[in-house]
Amino acid sequence: MENILENDILEERKKSIFCNSEFKNNLKCESDSVAGSISQRACVYCGARVVLNPITDAFHLVHGPIGCASYTWDIRGSLTSGSDTYRNSFSTDLREENVIFGGEKKLEAAIDEIVERFSPKLIFVYATCIVGVIGDDIEAVCKSAEKKYSIRVIPVLSSGFAGNKSMGYKAACRALLKLMGEPNAEKINGVNFLGDFNLAGEMWIITKYLKQVGIDVVAKVTGDSTYKEIINAPKASLNVVQCAGSMTFLAEEMQKRYGIPYIKVSFFGIEDTKISLMNIANMIENKETSDRVKKLVFIEELKVRAELSRYRERLNGKRAAIYVGGGFKAISLIKQFADLGIKTVMVGTQTGRKDEYDVIRSLASSDTVVLDDTNPAELEKFIKEKGADVLVGGVKERPLAYKLGIAFCDHNHERKHPLCGFEGAVNFAKEIDSTVNSPVWNFV
Repeated sequence: MENILENDILEERKKSIFCNSEFKNNLKCESDSVAGSISQRACVYCGARVVLNPITDAFHLVHGPIGCASYTWDIRGSLTSGSDTYRNSFSTDLREENVIFGGEKKLEAAIDEIVERFSPKLIFVYATCIVGVIGDDIEAVCKSAEKKYSIRVIPVLSSGFAGNKSMGYKAACRALLKLMGEPNAEKINGVNFLGDFNLAGEMWIITKYLKQVGIDVVAKVTGDSTYKEIINAPKASLNVVQCAGSMTFLAEEMQKRYGIPYIKVSFFGIEDTKISLMNIANMIENKETSDRVKKLVFIEELKVRAELSRYRERLNGKRAAIYVGGGFKAISLIKQFADLGIKTVMVGTQTGRKDEYDVIRSLASSDTVVLDDTNPAELEKFIKEKGADVLVGGVKERPLAYKLGIAFCDHNHERKHPLCGFEGAVNFAKEIDSTVNSPVWNFV
């Protein structure tokens, strides 16, 4: 690995890539993307949009070129139990003349049209890169619209060439805090679940578990959520944070503003699901709840263990490469692969933090390659070098896996089946088995 870093890796990337056994505690992460660089990260606007998009009755107005709106149209496979308004994307469609003369009047007209045609309760207005350049004051326009129509029109300050998706997460969290408003003395004996976006109905699985053990969910942030739920969120007694990358900032700010403590969890994989349920029960400090959790875990684990054992026999000895958005997901995936007898030979994240990389290092093998904010060339190099049989990633990584002739598992926006909880662990094992052991690889 040392020779590889000396000869084949750009100097500025050497602190973001290391072999686990040679780590020198100088990992470079949590940094902005360089404008124009080739990275697997998405932009600031995209990060904000994917967080706010699943609020089912919200209208999303993109102030920028039409391409920005089309990029995130229905971007997540988030399901709804109510309105499907969130699946649409509205745009001011800024053109050259607006860049020269300003686009505020066009934004005002777009808000007027949405209100006239749809009578919304909530509109999010997103600033894109071009708006940051020309200097349109979307905050003033939104404030004026709120006064004019007596509805919530929330600016999302998500412009930025040199930023990254994690900055977009913060922009979305600031918009949510603006929507929640000032502290309220009223409290409800329940939790907010932060950082699940109801991909393939995963939020429904988690809330089912919580309901079975007697824990009420005040607000889902933001999968299958509503305007009313979000404004009630400050009344909860505990914040449960699944996607740490997107929601830790919100949890910390809600702790300061509303006095709500928070706990980080992960419902990916059997082990993390069990630990998370017990940790939530411990935070609530109710013996009956703890007893119900133990009973639930025992029953659910019993249901899936035999099936998982069958997949373990078929997958034992395989090698996996992981490249996902946040560190919490990478940590859970390493554990899931280990449970299936699969060795993780490469692992990386787009927005992982140093504390998460410390956990990743403790779980990974000594020869595992760890990398932060990588690019396709580096992914290809280490996937081939480490002999991975499967790559777990998102939509941008899929073509790379197939180009290299290896299996792929989508653990991001577009999947159609749930991967969280006990049933999700079986679905994950089934998908890994079906793709790794597909006969198609015999003909590649």
